[in-house]
Amino acid sequence: MAGGAATGMTAPALARFGPDRHGCREAAPEPPRTHGPQPDPAIALRIAAAGHGGRLKQRQRRGARELSERDTFERIVDLLSEAMLDDARWPETSALIDEACGTQGSLLSFGGGSSVETAEVYFARYYHRGEDRSAWQREYFRHYFPTDESIPRMVRLPDGRTVRTADLYSEDERKTSPTYNEALRRYGAQNGLTVRLDGPSGSHIVWSTADPAGADGWSSSRIDMVARMLPELRRYVRVRSAIAEAGALGATVAGLLDNTRAGIVHLDRRGRIVEANDSARALLREDDGLSDKRGALQAAWPEDDARLQNLLARALAGLVRRGASGSILIRRRLPLPRFALHVKPVTDREVDYRARDVAALVLIVDPVSRVRVAPDLVQEVLGLSPAETEIAVLLAEGRTLREIATTTGREYSTVRSHLKHMFAKLGSSRQFDVAQAVLALSSLPGTRD
Repeated sequence: MAGGAATGMTAPALARFGPDRHGCREAAPEPPRTHGPQPDPAIALRIAAAGHGGRLKQRQRRGARELSERDTFERIVDLLSEAMLDDARWPETSALIDEACGTQGSLLSFGGGSSVETAEVYFARYYHRGEDRSAWQREYFRHYFPTDESIPRMVRLPDGRTVRTADLYSEDERKTSPTYNEALRRYGAQNGLTVRLDGPSGSHIVWSTADPAGADGWSSSRIDMVARMLPELRRYVRVRSAIAEAGALGATVAGLLDNTRAGIVHLDRRGRIVEANDSARALLREDDGLSDKRGALQAAWPEDDARLQNLLARALAGLVRRGASGSILIRRRLPLPRFALHVKPVTDREVDYRARDVAALVLIVDPVSRVRVAPDLVQEVLGLSPAETEIAVLLAEGRTLREIATTTGREYSTVRSHLKHMFAKLGSSRQFDVAQAVLALSSLPGTRD
């Protein structure tokens, strides 16, 4: 019989076998069996490419988001630098900070004291996404601040520690406190954050946010942005308060050279002195801890000079990255209180024709030379009423109208009305002129502390 008939297999089936060494046939390997239709290789390639493209797009979106956050942060740093001189920049600055941190609003305050009884508020800013909330601010300080249970705990917070505002109240206080249950609920701040920073001369800088915006809550990225803001806000308060004490708020970069209460130095991008006012020139000539060495600022003590040069380098880094503001204390050769030296970069929007080459502004404050003008002298010489005198003296100390309203317990509209009366009496139309008129009296006998 033929082999096919003997095995009952057809010729095609036999073809799958080959003879072994004994002449027998064994099965040849079969191609792997699959279930269902096989994908087209071209389609599979496109699917793999789409997956790779999706991951690439995710990385691109993440990179774009990080770039946007970096651009936003750098813009905030610029605005804070501008707001150090010009309070009109604060609403725009505050709105961008709120957006970057994902909060509905925030209150920045600066003051002294360790309790409600000894507390003194030097200035406060309360804005919701750029919208002025000074009415809430006045209401809080007038009606709620004296009994706010969170204040003693807040002033004891370690420097830079961020806490939930609700955690500054006990469980019972969250049920009974008028501040927590009335004020913070109305202001949308029960779920906000609070952080305390050490300010100059034992003062406190307090930043409290409103509730988080949207459904994300206080995500890790938002908390990270809040942490990045803290050193910038500290620098803003330190430099702004020094400029205010010098009576220089509202002045232009070039106009600061006319100031007589502080030393003002303009630096170019190489750190060379472009210009200095009379006070700074006199101070540098004395070489009492700080001097002009071949056109550059230099501190007498090596450790101080190293910190000074580092501070200037950070402020003048604008071509590579955003310049940073900062403050240091400079020791003198004589046994006198140290100089306070504040440096801020000058942004493009602050440059005018007279200051076109200026890259950084240096403010030198000599505590020995500070003067205070007696209110009775201001009232007598300028012919102001007691209320107008109080407002004029506070303006000369660098307070804004809203801060004066908060400090004196007056309505903002009342303070503005008093200011208009002062304008009429002094023949001026600017707050700066009123402040300068008061400061001019510091040279008269009997006005120094």
